[in-house]
Amino acid sequence: MINKNAKRKRMALNLEKQLQAVNKDIKALAKKLDKLMVAAGKFEKANAVKTKIVKRAPVKKKVAAPRLTVKKTDKLSATDAALGFIKRSKKGLDTSALVQKTGYDRRKIANIVYRLKSQGKIKSDGKGLYVAA
Repeated sequence: MINKNAKRKRMALNLEKQLQAVNKDIKALAKKLDKLMVAAGKFEKANAVKTKIVKRAPVKKKVAAPRLTVKKTDKLSATDAALGFIKRSKKGLDTSALVQKTGYDRRKIANIVYRLKSQGKIKSDGKGLYVAA
């Protein structure tokens, strides 16, 4: 019983000394950090560029001439691209093939497949294999 108490006291003292050493190291690092921050502040002040405020002449408004509108062809959405790949495959595609062909990540492909299945545009033909409906 006495040996156990003596061991506990020694361990407590040892732990206390280690904590004091760590505390001392933290204080030293804090002082170094303060010095670095002061030096960085001086550096920023030295490199600061003074800007002049220049007044500009007022901008005259231009009357826009009527333009002819030309319809631009929109890019395919990610869902349409994936659906196109699935429709073109004879045996259907799995998610890893869709990731390879489209370049999208797995999460995006999973969301696209879910959306297409709920819309009824594709169906599952076995586990992880999707074909056009």
